[in-house]
Amino acid sequence: MNNQNEHLENLAEMRSLMEKSSRFVSLSVLSGVFAGLAGLIGAGALFWFYGTQYYYPDHSNAVYTGSGEIRDSFIQFLFLDAVGILVMAIGFGVFFTMRKAKRQGSKIWDATSKRLLINLLIPLLTGGVFGLVLIKQGQIQLVAATTLIFYGLALVNASKYTLHDIRYLGICEIILGLLSAFYIGYGLVFWAIGFGLLHVIYGIVMYLKYEK
Repeated sequence: MNNQNEHLENLAEMRSLMEKSSRFVSLSVLSGVFAGLAGLIGAGALFWFYGTQYYYPDHSNAVYTGSGEIRDSFIQFLFLDAVGILVMAIGFGVFFTMRKAKRQGSKIWDATSKRLLINLLIPLLTGGVFGLVLIKQGQIQLVAATTLIFYGLALVNASKYTLHDIRYLGICEIILGLLSAFYIGYGLVFWAIGFGLLHVIYGIVMYLKYEK
């Protein structure tokens, strides 16, 4: 019986080592909470200055010109808002992940983290470029849906190399993006839920599950 228990313990240890070698487990879930807060701040800033005006060309002189084209000032604000959110989210992610890696005594940059980054960036950058194309073509109503869907695909794609639970967050983002495509006038609301509220809830749940 003792030999059998020892054998099972060895198998469990080997499985744990294989899991750590194939997944980036140093990714801090606290970064998700602060990324969500950054998303809520960005959505709040957009709503504060423009509300939902950018969905209705006939009712907004601040966003659209008389001919229905999007004003450059609004595109610049949207770009700076998105960059600000991205910088805050990445900054918090790097800080908390480095802190966790240091506490675990593990490397933050290795073959696994490189695979994670590549699989995350391919759909993410594709969605970002496609979002810019939509803005250029005057189809700003679909930007929220597009960014949510591609972000969800990026999370699902990257979940193979980190915490598996990120896959469920990605699926939720995709569903929100599809709903946003049906309810055009509420894109900012869906965007705030997806990039803000969902991240905060996910981060808290994962923190209680893995790091508390």
